[in-house]
Amino acid sequence: MPELPQVSIVPREPTDVPVLADVLAEQQPSSRYPFRWPLPFPVEQFLVREHEEAAWVARVDGRPIGHVSLSRVAGAMAAPFAAATGRPVEELALVTVLFVATGAQGSGVGGRLLDTAVDWARGRGRLPVLDVVQAHERALSVYRRRGWEVVGEMRPDWLPAEEQPLLLMRLGGEAVADGSGLPA
Repeated sequence: MPELPQVSIVPREPTDVPVLADVLAEQQPSSRYPFRWPLPFPVEQFLVREHEEAAWVARVDGRPIGHVSLSRVAGAMAAPFAAATGRPVEELALVTVLFVATGAQGSGVGGRLLDTAVDWARGRGRLPVLDVVQAHERALSVYRRRGWEVVGEMRPDWLPAEEQPLLLMRLGGEAVADGSGLPA
């Protein structure tokens, strides 16, 4: 596990976005996140989403090394998540754009970012949900260890036919604080 200097988790600022775009690109070859790469639109649109409600960055020495955001469940995701959780989308909060710089993976930074998003959602009485590409086995394993449960599947139009469907997950009970961190 890498040793990192003091890591702070703070709300994302507009000036963080260009640096986060570079961090996302740097870690993509090893994590395969985002799954489609290069993206068919500007990376900044991937980072800052239309239905976003809150976003945070992990910083070391003032420099962003990780990111997570929460969004409203909308569009093509709305019906599958509502059906899978049995709850109206207004009661859900979608964890999105969670990634950590390659050098910080395995340090617990991803777990801290995820915990921040979960705390925000729960503080507003909302159920945290997320989707994960099944090929991202390491991320899926971490989510499961932290108490996330698979509640459904869906096949978005961007997912190649040879890939297994996306897994829809919800956070059950209390997450396990195992310090494992999350790969992106």
